[in-house]
Amino acid sequence: MIFNIQRYSTHDGPGIRTVVFLKGCSLGCRWCQNPESRSATRDLLFDPRLCLDGCDLCQQAAPAAIERALNGLMIHREKLNDDMLDALTPCCPTQALSVCGEEKSVAEIMATVRRDKPFYDRSGGGITLSGGEPFMNPALAHALLSASRAEGIHTAVETCLHVPWRYIEPSLPYVDLFLADLKHVDSERFKRWTDGSAKRVMDNLKRLAAAGKTLTIRVPLIPGFNADEASIEAITRFAADELNVRDIHFLPYHTLGMNKYNLLGQPYSAPDKPLDNPALLDFARDVACQNGLTATLRG
Repeated sequence: MIFNIQRYSTHDGPGIRTVVFLKGCSLGCRWCQNPESRSATRDLLFDPRLCLDGCDLCQQAAPAAIERALNGLMIHREKLNDDMLDALTPCCPTQALSVCGEEKSVAEIMATVRRDKPFYDRSGGGITLSGGEPFMNPALAHALLSASRAEGIHTAVETCLHVPWRYIEPSLPYVDLFLADLKHVDSERFKRWTDGSAKRVMDNLKRLAAAGKTLTIRVPLIPGFNADEASIEAITRFAADELNVRDIHFLPYHTLGMNKYNLLGQPYSAPDKPLDNPALLDFARDVACQNGLTATLRG
């Protein structure tokens, strides 16, 4: 199950890349900017601004789950099933309703990836698996990575590493670059903001480092969670001392994905304003330099 294939990306690894977004994640980060990626199954998104008065095509497609109320459509998401989602996928003329997620075979995905191989060869690019968490679907991740390696395509994975090691290990020979999140090293704070285990992530990072894999650490800087000097210093020291990495990317928090929660009918519980603290970003860059790391600020 994937939810997007993005060609000509320049922000998800070196060179020009094709990013394959897999659905499913084992974390519940409050600030997630791709909430449609969390579920391993399809999601229905609804934008009432695009809905046409008097149109009832979606009600005809899924009468048990969609009804017209005085203030617009009422969607009973708990009643949606695969047959209804199949019927809803092509029905809305304005795309007020859209279904996120589709099943594609390895051959279908690779056919898209292969189209841009000349650009990869010239720019040092390749394929990047993203999500969600790609290793939540270890068989698909392994198949795509091994197929890409067989065709001489550079491979990268954007990962939170919050999965069992046995999901990652089979793919190790086929990954050229891990773009790995290190959100926090404080177990209690990590659990409260992500519903996950910081120890699992840190243990997997150590295993990747011990295996000699190339790692770029990514740190999303979230107000109230880790956008403070003590947290940044602890994260940076762990990356430098325990992982022996060279590159660390700091990603200042933004709210560009906030509206997706409305489309999914979900609450948004992260800060409602982006991070605006140039002094803190300067501190992060300085701490990284002091620990022998090259810091990059990514928008």
